[in-house]
Amino acid sequence: MLGRVISSRRWSLVLPSLTVLCCAVGCSAAAEVTPPTPEGASVRHCRALHKELPQTIDGLTRTSAEPESDFTAAWGDPAVQLRCGVPKPNALTPGSEHYNPDSTAAEVNGVKWFFEKQDDGYRFTTVLRKTYVEVDVPGKYAPEVNVLTDLAAAVKKTVPEGV
Repeated sequence: MLGRVISSRRWSLVLPSLTVLCCAVGCSAAAEVTPPTPEGASVRHCRALHKELPQTIDGLTRTSAEPESDFTAAWGDPAVQLRCGVPKPNALTPGSEHYNPDSTAAEVNGVKWFFEKQDDGYRFTTVLRKTYVEVDVPGKYAPEVNVLTDLAAAVKKTVPEGV
């Protein structure tokens, strides 16, 4: 009988702790972001960028990206997703079926971005940099370009200009 009382008492202390832990884990669900596979100097640029990325962009707090990678990051829910070391966009690649010599780019705080309309929002990819950095922004955060103002300083500091 005494053994049951002690066990019940222990569980009465453990269960609330487990409940709090489960709620905390559930509230901070990680965003699924597929890591790219950069090569050469891009690996170094992306790792440096990862260390410099801000904790907030356009008022959105940085969250975990799954799987964990030095080449990805996420903010908000639904997540703004960053991938560093992606291939050159097809629309910018001569000979590609989606090549568009009239592609549109915009400069935000000294960083040029190529942009593509997606089903929900926009995809922005750096241009004229040694490594391509891609940012997908859900339409919920329109105007989607606003997140780029908070990313520009980190990109300028870690990803050199070049083609």
